[in-house]
Amino acid sequence: MLLTLSTTHRPATDLGFLLHKNPDRPQAVDVSSGRVHVFYPEASDERCTVALLLEVDPIALVRGARGTSADGFSLGQHVNDRPYAASSLLAVALGKVFASARRGTSKERPDLVGVALPLEIRLPALSCRGGAGMAERFFAPLGWTVEARPVPLDETFPEWGDSRYIELRLTGTQRLADAINHLYVGLPVLDDAKHYWVSSDEIDKLLRAGEGWLGTHPDRDMITRRYLAHRVSFARQAMARLAEVDDLDPDTLDDAVAPTGGADEREQPPVPLVVQRHGAVVAELRASGATRVLDLGCGNGALVQTLLEESALIEIVGVDVSARALEVAARRLHLDRMPERQRARLSLLQGSLTCADGRLRGYDAAVLMEVVEHLDPDRLPALERTVFADAAPGTVIVTTPNVEHNVRYPALLPGGLRHRDHRFEWTRSEFAQWATGVAGRHGYVVRIDGIGTDDPEFGPPTQMAVFTRRVGSVSEVAA
Repeated sequence: MLLTLSTTHRPATDLGFLLHKNPDRPQAVDVSSGRVHVFYPEASDERCTVALLLEVDPIALVRGARGTSADGFSLGQHVNDRPYAASSLLAVALGKVFASARRGTSKERPDLVGVALPLEIRLPALSCRGGAGMAERFFAPLGWTVEARPVPLDETFPEWGDSRYIELRLTGTQRLADAINHLYVGLPVLDDAKHYWVSSDEIDKLLRAGEGWLGTHPDRDMITRRYLAHRVSFARQAMARLAEVDDLDPDTLDDAVAPTGGADEREQPPVPLVVQRHGAVVAELRASGATRVLDLGCGNGALVQTLLEESALIEIVGVDVSARALEVAARRLHLDRMPERQRARLSLLQGSLTCADGRLRGYDAAVLMEVVEHLDPDRLPALERTVFADAAPGTVIVTTPNVEHNVRYPALLPGGLRHRDHRFEWTRSEFAQWATGVAGRHGYVVRIDGIGTDDPEFGPPTQMAVFTRRVGSVSEVAA
């Protein structure tokens, strides 16, 4: 099995520092399936290529096998493609050899860890159940340009058709850690046949490798099922933990991992909470008559995508402090292929919501959807001044989790928050107290509402405040 990864970043030999592998010293590492060789076919300032070659030991594979053969027939352990085609075995080797690079650490070049580099990845033979189209489905939403050529069963007899193997070439500008994690998950997903024992530990591996991209991938349900070898219970656990990140009910995230049988097929599935939030925000914007809108803390651009469908909005500005999030948003929105008239309505800006920014002034409305809880409480006054005093739009819409409702999420531990980056989550009374104080200090009136099913005991899962600036009011900022 062979994989090569190249860059034209200058100097290209910085790749060795990021991978923790010296281009001048070939290395060999033993893994459960055989031996991995790491070497550099080329290493210059203009271009650097690292090659990972896995020599599979067929005898070791048979000795280490548990249960029935993944190759589907009695001699599958002895007659198979494992020594030749990239599969989940290569993903295991990749994870071990490039462990530090996957975590995004580099003692020699820490400044490069977060930099997106021009990369090219080649896999001359990849087991891909679903063919070239499946490779496109997995990698294209992650920002890769995908070239996948099916390998014929026999070039002498083209009428036999294509095999399940492809020759794959990926090009794109990515952080190296992201690229390796895409491969770490993608190889077993495309192969759709894990060749080692799948335990609950694989859930943690999937979520760590998928951090920052799996939750927003359009095929996250398929990826989760395939990576976890179609183990329904594991897939449900993984989807529940992804749901915590997105504030979704796990059972509405993916029907494919829900228990089968007994359900009325005519019954409509519940609407995911994130969709309900978008609908509530759009309804408030329509009611306000806004035509120029700020999405503050826009993240991966999910709400921006919804706002673009509103023809009444002539200008939409997404703002986020993370350049990485804005790159993801640009890919999600297909900015490079967006029609010119649509593109003219949209801007994506990098900026902090705790610092005054003249670019944010003069807009009709601003939305902070699931944003405030990501700030440390002592930074909320700065956000308040930036949004309500300096930018001072006519309407401000704020949504945030209702911590009281968390008891209705079985996947959450007692006292747990819905996202690992949340600094706090408010009760209904705490949120109302904050919103009322903000409105009074800056010349707004505020209305508190809920989004999602209103639990009679614990209230709705999401709470929303709609601030409307009083006519002729002057915002006051506490010294």
